[in-house]
Amino acid sequence: MNFISPYLIFQGNCEEAVNFYHQCLGGKLAIKRFRDTEMPVEEDYKNKVMHAELVIGNQKLMFSDGAPHKKVTVGDNIQINLNFENEDQMEKVFNNLAKDGKVTMPLEVTFWGAKFGMLLDKFGIRWMVNYSLSDQK
Repeated sequence: MNFISPYLIFQGNCEEAVNFYHQCLGGKLAIKRFRDTEMPVEEDYKNKVMHAELVIGNQKLMFSDGAPHKKVTVGDNIQINLNFENEDQMEKVFNNLAKDGKVTMPLEVTFWGAKFGMLLDKFGIRWMVNYSLSDQK
């Protein structure tokens, strides 16, 4: 596994939150908006944050405004993101975490060049797994 990172989801105010955390914690900030992706979204959501990263030393916090117009519930707005350097390991961990849980997005190739999936484990913890296809040797 390459790294584990918290992924914080917001209800349309991600940019404000990211700027606040950047001001408080410092680090290097990168923001990608929905308009910068191939994902079809409503006009009023195009300037929202699709994905942001705040890198502090060798640690990373990740953020998003989440799915367009999907209600964010406290408790559901924090997920654990696992990034893998090995596809087989990623699939094994995903399947193990999914046992007696619920897959919310099956593993699939995404427009950002990764194999990605999401699940809710049997304890109610939300997980995101990611394997960058550019890491293939």
